[in-house]
Amino acid sequence: MARLARTAGLTDVQQEILSTVRDFVDKEIIPVATELEHRDEYPQQIVDGLKELGLFGLMIPEEYGGLGESLLTYALCVEEIARGWMSVSGIINTHFIVAYMLKQHGTQEQKEHFLPRMAAGDIRGAFSMSEPGLGSDVSAITSKAVKDGDEYVLNGQKMWLTNGGTSSLVAVLVRSDEGHPEGTAPHKSMTTFLVEKEPGFGEVRPGLTIPGKIDKMGYKGVDTTELIMDGLRVPADRVLGGVTGRGFYQMMDGVEVGRVNVAARGCGVAQRAFELGVQYAQQRHTFGKPIAQHQAIQFKLAEMATKVEAAHAMMVNAARKKDSGERNDLEAGMAKYLASEYCKEVVEDAFRIHGGYGFSKEYEIERLYREAPMLLIGEGTAEIQKMIIGRRLLEEYRFQG
Repeated sequence: MARLARTAGLTDVQQEILSTVRDFVDKEIIPVATELEHRDEYPQQIVDGLKELGLFGLMIPEEYGGLGESLLTYALCVEEIARGWMSVSGIINTHFIVAYMLKQHGTQEQKEHFLPRMAAGDIRGAFSMSEPGLGSDVSAITSKAVKDGDEYVLNGQKMWLTNGGTSSLVAVLVRSDEGHPEGTAPHKSMTTFLVEKEPGFGEVRPGLTIPGKIDKMGYKGVDTTELIMDGLRVPADRVLGGVTGRGFYQMMDGVEVGRVNVAARGCGVAQRAFELGVQYAQQRHTFGKPIAQHQAIQFKLAEMATKVEAAHAMMVNAARKKDSGERNDLEAGMAKYLASEYCKEVVEDAFRIHGGYGFSKEYEIERLYREAPMLLIGEGTAEIQKMIIGRRLLEEYRFQG
């Protein structure tokens, strides 16, 4: 990408980090991604390489062994990684959200216990809000925690955990009625628990089962699972922040930065689709000349590149807003919505440029075509983003009549 998706105002350190990640993606991810994806194989060697680069601790403060970088730096790294293979960026994202929630909301003991090992990549994180019948309605959570002495007993079924099997720490959102009288708003009676477990499938600790990987259309390699709690006992000191009833707000804070991450993933996948499309258009000949010389294809490439550039700019703006300490739910919602929609469109246009070959598994665009739809759903559907955007706009532009 000679000109598209450049970011102005980066420090020398940020540029060096991005250059290192870009080289890693080009040499270690892109050459093997399609083969691993077709086998639905966990990319252990790639993950080990990212661990050596220190990316699992990219935003964890230096006092806990991390690099102490900004959300912008992290998002730009995710953009590069997703350009290589979106599944790898998903492995990092869930880990990052849990680390961010710990950094922002954890007790000092929780930070000291988890963050150094998370920065080193020795503990891998996953987070869990959704349930089988839940969809976008987080207030309808039925999984429950009941206090029993110095412990809580958790029961319920959770769904769509990225890193559910490979993780060793899961932030789980459940309902906890203790201290919250009947009639309390649902979002004020939820608590996030930090659940430690062994990596793997089956019963990974007493009362906690990870049944196995969910077979998906795309987003392969990374493990997506259910989580079943049946009498799972968790110490009271593993309530995130040490106080019940704050789980919804903690999770929403994590998801807010997660939306910047999903926007970055959309940017990365769209960039790769454009690269594949513009390259193929210059190699494929019809009617005596490369199809890139046909005006119809040039129009398509122009639209694709404009969408890549626009999505990248909105993602960068959302990350910088969060880094400044300002509220960024409007910007994050807009960036996630636009980047995921544009990603789908750019990938489809690249698919069309490839013609019949785009339908072949021998071509990389076929994989991207199956991966892009996940971004339309992850971290909130387009409809949820529109609700967030609309409500915030009405707050900002309240009519004074």
